[in-house]
Amino acid sequence: MNNQGTVEKMKSMKLFGMQRAFAVALETKENQRLTADELINYLIESEFNFRQNIRMNNAIKNAKFRYMASMEDINFTQNRNLDKNAIMRLFDCAFIEKKENVLITGPTGVGKSYIASALGHQACMMGYKVRYFNVGKLFTTLKMSKADNSYLKEINRIEKQNVLILDDFGLHPIDAFIRIALLEIIEDRHGKASTIIVSQIPVKDWHELMGEKTIADAILDRIVHDSHRIELEGQSMRKKKL
Repeated sequence: MNNQGTVEKMKSMKLFGMQRAFAVALETKENQRLTADELINYLIESEFNFRQNIRMNNAIKNAKFRYMASMEDINFTQNRNLDKNAIMRLFDCAFIEKKENVLITGPTGVGKSYIASALGHQACMMGYKVRYFNVGKLFTTLKMSKADNSYLKEINRIEKQNVLILDDFGLHPIDAFIRIALLEIIEDRHGKASTIIVSQIPVKDWHELMGEKTIADAILDRIVHDSHRIELEGQSMRKKKL
C-alpha cells in the first residue's frame, strides 16, 4: 500500500484535516492499532473538525468584533448589577433560535460592548452568522451607499445575519435618514433573526431619542417587547485599571 500516495491524494482533494490526521497516524503507527472502521471514523472526524474550525474562524473574522471576548473572561466580581445566571442562560444561544433580542445598557466603561462581543463570539462558535457594527459608522456607510446605489445590497447583507450587534446606539444624533434605515433594518429582522443593541442611554429614553413618534413606536415595538435586558451599573472598569 502506497501510504504517501494516499496522503498526496487527500491533499489534492483538499481533505487537509484528513491528510494531517492520516500522516500523524502513520508516524505514530496508530493506523496499525485501529480497525478499518475505527480508522475511517478517525479520519472523517478529523476532517469534520478541521472544517468546523475553519468555518468558526471565518465567522469570527467576518463579524468584525470590537473585542476578542469570551464568556470565560467576563468579570462577575465587580459591582455592576450583572446577574451571572441570566448571562449564562444567554450563552446557550437559545435566544437566537427563538429570534429574540438582547438590550445591554449602562454607563460608559462598565463592559457593555465586551459582553455583546462575547455573546457574538459564542454564537459564531455555535455556527451562527454574526455581524458587529458601531452604529455611527454603520449609518455613515449606509448614507454613502445611497450615492453608489449599493444601499439595498448592504441592507440585504445585514438581513442575512443570524445576529446583528449594534453598538453605541444613541451616541450620535438620529436624523430622518437614520430613522428610516433603522426601521428598515429592524423590520427586516423582526421575528426572523436576533439583534443585540448596546447603549449608554436607558431603554426608557429611547423613544425620545428617536425624535419622531410614529417611527419610534414602530421601531421600539419590534425590539423592546419580550427582549432580554442587561442593565449595568457602576463606575467605569477602565478607571479602576489605572
